[in-house]
Amino acid sequence: MLNRVRPGGASSGLRGRLGWLCHRSGLLRPLQQARSCLYRDLRLLAYHRVLTVEEPDRFDFDLGLVSASAEGFRRQMQLLKRRFRPMPLGQAVAAIDAGERLPADAVVVTFDDGYDDNYHCAFPVLRELGIPATFFVSTGHIDSGRPFAYDWLVHMILCAPAGELALPELDMAQPMPAGRAARRELAQDMLDRLKDLDDGSQTALMARLQRAWGLPAAAGHADCRPMSWAQLREMHAAGCEIGSHGVHHRMLAKLPTAVLEAELRDSRAALERELGAPASLLSYPVGGDASFDERVIAAAKAAGYRAACSYICGTNPARATDRYALRRLPVEREMDEGWFAAMLTLPELVSYPTVSRKS
Repeated sequence: MLNRVRPGGASSGLRGRLGWLCHRSGLLRPLQQARSCLYRDLRLLAYHRVLTVEEPDRFDFDLGLVSASAEGFRRQMQLLKRRFRPMPLGQAVAAIDAGERLPADAVVVTFDDGYDDNYHCAFPVLRELGIPATFFVSTGHIDSGRPFAYDWLVHMILCAPAGELALPELDMAQPMPAGRAARRELAQDMLDRLKDLDDGSQTALMARLQRAWGLPAAAGHADCRPMSWAQLREMHAAGCEIGSHGVHHRMLAKLPTAVLEAELRDSRAALERELGAPASLLSYPVGGDASFDERVIAAAKAAGYRAACSYICGTNPARATDRYALRRLPVEREMDEGWFAAMLTLPELVSYPTVSRKS
């Protein structure tokens, strides 16, 4: 995930209210028509997890990665089908390559990471409604079945025993909070600081905490499970695009060149081997402006990728000249139908702002 104004803050609340008012007033349809005449841009929706969390206070993983409940996702996709033009990312990139004009109100649905709820909750809705989607998966996690590292860190903070938390690498020293809400805030603060470290330091810190707290990621957890190759093959056969999200979900810009190239090359090779089809689409793990740079883009091109998605909020001009830094519109679990509709119609006004991580 990117750095952004957190859900529940003043900024997200203002955007949500504005979206709801526009939706309830009936203004969105005429505004959509007017915008379609003025702009012919490409909108990419970015999801992580589609999951109905019955008891959020008891959920042991990152609620910020839950983009929508199962029913909320269905309503979003129904609205998307009624009012917009869903299309596969590969088709949009091919049109851009050919110099063809994209259809008005073109929207691409994308998912990052590869959680198994993508298969159990999102895929049936997409298949039923006939909506194409692109799933970017970290192939090493598909191979191993292990949970994703950043989400596991949140899990450890939520489940760790009481005591002193001393992390000199992050300039943190404090007692472990007792309450769940305070621990979630602490976990978000830790993630923000952790992502400023180099890859080796990130890996070492998380491994140390696993040992100290007796919470090894290798043990896995039913609520943080990646998809299997069998599930991905079924989805691919049904028309879903499967793209690369690296091998181990590492921030590519923080890797040595040889390791960066291996992440891109090996993930693509795994997808092509397991799915029996070319893999040419990429999403940068984490995806903010500190996650990819010119070196990463050059490596992506050299590895044979035709386009790559960031997690920087925004839409893409009709010609999408920077197709290796495609912007997306993050979907978050607190969005109601009105806010979602308004974000697609007026993304400049009601989508989340992206906060730069670059110093």
